[in-house]
Order: sequence, then C-alpha cells, then structure tokens
Amino acid sequence: MKLDNKIFKALSLGLLSVLIYSGCKKYDNPPPVYEELKRAVGAQRKVLIISIDGLTGTELQAVAPTNITELQKNSKYSYNTLKTASDAAGWVSMLTGTGFSKHQISGDNFERIQDPNSDDHAPIVSYRNVFDYVTQYKAVKTALVTPWANLRNYMRNADFSPVVTTDLAVKDSTISILNSQTGLGVMTVNFREVEAAGANGGYLASNVNYKNAIIKADEYVGNIMTALKARKNYASEDWLVIITSNHGGSSANPTNGFTLVYNSVFKPFELKKTGFNTVLFKGKNILALVPNDNGLYDPGTNKSFTVQMQIKVMTPSPGYVGFLSKGTGYGAGTVGAVDGWTMGTWAKNWKTYYNGGYSPEQTLLADATWRTLTITLNTTNATTRTLNIYNDGVSTTAATNLGTKVLTSAEPLQIGWRNVDNNTPIDFYAANLTYFNTALDATTIKNNIALKDITKHPNYANLVGFWPLDEGSEGTIFNKALTGYNMQLTGPYVWTSLGNDYPPGTTPEPITSSLSIPSTVSDVSALTLYWMKINILSDFGFDGKPYLTKFEIEFLK
Repeated sequence: MKLDNKIFKALSLGLLSVLIYSGCKKYDNPPPVYEELKRAVGAQRKVLIISIDGLTGTELQAVAPTNITELQKNSKYSYNTLKTASDAAGWVSMLTGTGFSKHQISGDNFERIQDPNSDDHAPIVSYRNVFDYVTQYKAVKTALVTPWANLRNYMRNADFSPVVTTDLAVKDSTISILNSQTGLGVMTVNFREVEAAGANGGYLASNVNYKNAIIKADEYVGNIMTALKARKNYASEDWLVIITSNHGGSSANPTNGFTLVYNSVFKPFELKKTGFNTVLFKGKNILALVPNDNGLYDPGTNKSFTVQMQIKVMTPSPGYVGFLSKGTGYGAGTVGAVDGWTMGTWAKNWKTYYNGGYSPEQTLLADATWRTLTITLNTTNATTRTLNIYNDGVSTTAATNLGTKVLTSAEPLQIGWRNVDNNTPIDFYAANLTYFNTALDATTIKNNIALKDITKHPNYANLVGFWPLDEGSEGTIFNKALTGYNMQLTGPYVWTSLGNDYPPGTTPEPITSSLSIPSTVSDVSALTLYWMKINILSDFGFDGKPYLTKFEIEFLK
C-alpha cells in the first residue's frame, strides 16, 4: 500500500549532508520539500536514545545500577566511550555523527567556533542532525525531551519537544509520549542531574551525591523501559535502545563516558579498542595538525626543543618529501625560501630541512618497520644553534650548526605531506609524537626511545606535547602532556587497527577479540540511521560507525 509521507529533501539536488553557507550568522535547516515513500514491510524499527550527561564509564561500572546492568545482558556496551570537548560538543557529535574536529561546536550557545585569524565572511560549514535524516526517509515522528533549553533550541526540528526543567519531568514526559504516539520513530531523552550532582563532591562513585544521582537516573531508565514495552503496538515494533553520556565528568573537564546499545536479541559484547589503532597518512591531503599553538611550538630565534616520533613507512617516495613539520614546504630550487623546520625523506633516507639548508641524512626508512626519529635544536647563545638528528636513538651524522638561523614559522605543527621539491608523498603510519621545550642529550634520548610510561621520563617537566595517535576513531588526536594542545585530523582519514604491531613506547593491550571497536558518541547517529535502514552516504561526513553490521547474525533472519 502506498502512503503519503512527509519528508525533508535537502536542497534541490536530493541528499547533501554538509551545508555550506556564506555569511556570519546561524541558519535554520532548509525548508521541507514533500514527496512520497513506501512504508517498509514487517516490524517497524524504532530508536530510543537516552543520554545521562556527565556519567563516567568507570563510575557507572563501579556503581552497577540495577536497570542498566540488566540491559547490559543484551547489549553491545563500552565503559570507555571517547570523551568530547564539552556538553554541547558531545551533543552535537551525538546528533550529527561528526567529531568535534569537524563540527567545532563546544560552547553552550551551540555555535561553531570561529578562528580569530580567519575571514569573518568565510563559508560556515554546518552538519545536519539525525532527526533531519530520519524524517527525510521515514514517515515517522521524532521527539526530544531535555531540560536544557539550549539543546531544545538547537534541535528545533523535533516533532515533540516539551518544555521541562527537571529529570523527573523528563521521565514523566518521555513516558507520556511513549504512551500516546504510535507514529514515533526516533526519540532522544536527556537527563542532566547526574552531571550537576558531580559538581558537588566530584564525579566519583565514592561521592554520595553523584552515586545517588546515578541510581535515580537508572530508576528513570527502568520506568521508561517499562513504558516502552507497554506500548500498544510494541509486538510489531523493533526498538534499538541506546543509553550513553555526552561525556563523563564536567563540561569544563570531560572524561570518557559510556555507551550501551540494547535489543532483546543481542548477545553481550564489550566494545573496546584492541591492539594498536592509528592513521595511515596516505597521499597529500591526510594531515594531523595543531590549529593554533599560540607560539608554544615555534622555536623562533632563541628556543631549544626536541621532537620525536615513531614512523612506519609503507610506500617510500622516489625523491624529497616532508612528513613532519613546523614550517613551509618548498619547490625545486627554492631551498632558501623555507621557514621553520621539516623532517623529510629522500628515498630510503631522511633529514631535517630548515631555512637555507638541511642536515646530513640518516637511513633505514623503507623497510615497513617502526623507527624512532628524533631531532634536537640546542640554542646555546646568540650565534650558536646546534641541530642533531637520531635514528632509533643513535646519531650517525655530525651536528649541524645553524648559527643565527631564524626558525620562526606561522605554519602549524603537522604530521603528513609537506612539499619538498615537488615530489610524491610517502605513505606512513605515525605514533607517539613528543615535543620537549629543551634539547635532550644523546644519552637521555637513547635510554628512553621505548619508554612506555611518559610520566617516568627524566624530562617530563619539559614535555609540552605528547600525542600517542591511538584513539582509533573521530578526528581529534589528544595531547596527553600536562600542557599543550590537541591535534586535529583533516582530509579523508581512516583509522586502522594494526593488531599487535605496536610501535616502541606503546604498552601492548590484551587483544581479547578480533574486533577493534572504539566507542564514540558520534556512533549514535550512525547506529540510528543503520537501524532505521537509511543508507549512510559519504556526503554525510560521519565519523560515527554503524558497528552493528558486525553482529547481524544475531538479529537478521
């Protein structure tokens, strides 16, 4: 039977997920265009999303509240869902399927961060939310129940969005909608009082306020599940229930959260990153960089530093090409035009390029084996700046005196292709990038190239950047040093699990499964569209993963 269904059709060309606007203000979603679809035959798939904001995965595991623990028996679950930048950042990732590195929304106003150095009139990139996708393809209603007015304002396209101010009212309104709306397709529910409770005494199970708030939220989850299963048409519905948190801890200092993906026929499976997971820097467009370091990684005229990184080259370049840099690249015959510094290759060898010259070459980069590369710049006085390079902790070349060379550069600290003599890039994996604000001596470098606990490094106080590059998902590479900045991935990057192929300095993790599935809040949108049988196109820009595809034997007949 053919039914008339109202759906959104983005722009005039059909499905485009990323909307680009010119100007300096926020814009609403495009106006709806209506067309007809056929209703799917069989059980109606539906999705219920519940976020318990501020609930940390480790503390949930410690408290083990009754209802969530019971649901876990039929769930794919994680106690270590990757943290996000803030309350709003977590929610935008959850609702758009994109990581913070793409949507760049972290403030409570749900507006994109604007680079102070960018053109105020540059195009604004906005990502569609999951309700928009669902109502484009399905004749269903959507609902959002949250006490956070800013979130309601951000999700203005929800069909039902009652104004509530407490978690109790959230629970009651959710049950009311479940009881009355048979056409409901996707519903998102938001509890906020767990995060608020943690602000008084800490986000720990040992804090009575926080623990009691977790238990109360779990009680509400139980009430909602009872109402869900009491729906008049429940027997002909197939519900996916996702319980998660926008992050653990506070918005100002978020930690890893949790995720539970439930269906009555699922077998339990813990979602986790296993083995070593990193990015293949392939071609010219996949980069990891610090967008703005406020001068922290700029050696200028008088700073000393040490940079070290593990690298595994898969496809060597036949010529000169950069792979790690804090400076500009250059074309043939323009060596004197480069600023900053660039670590690069020439076939199997590597060297460091700088303004007007380069260091002697080191060897052994072409055997698809992890190598530890280190450079130090020691500024001893106004006329002496000494550059040393090390391969696996050993230097086989003479030091280079840069004299009074200025290494100032406005370019970001960057992993990935940097032009040197217009040659083709190398394809490589990277790991454990470290940056010290001092020149380490040869003995310290040799003794610590495989150090597995960076906090034990004798110069840990000088560490201003440490990026393991082992997140396994989304586009943020977290800085694990006490100071410094995160890196952001750009381009068509793909995270790859290398199993037990660990670089030096990485602590091996027990590989308990052949599936490496790091959990992120951006997975929520991908799982929702997958369950609703909506194809996820590359245009969506999703970082989230519909990992239920790996378990279809459990629920597809």
